[in-house]
Amino acid sequence: MPKVITLRLSDEIYKEFAIGAKLDNRPISNFITTIALKQIEESSLIDPAEMEEIKADKKLMAKLERGYKQVKSRKGKFV
Repeated sequence: MPKVITLRLSDEIYKEFAIGAKLDNRPISNFITTIALKQIEESSLIDPAEMEEIKADKKLMAKLERGYKQVKSRKGKFV
């Protein structure tokens, strides 16, 4: 089951996320998740076991794959 968190963002940062999400045709939460996972995967700070746990989440991976296909087909624009 997905977990719900609360983020405190300045109006300026929120607007940037909202614009990026709109250009990508996705909800803000999915946009933030995608960016965060990409950053985690690219950094050397994540434990390989944690990455395997993320990759084992089939629902999350399906959403990420759908978002990737949208970007690849140029339906959206990554900011």
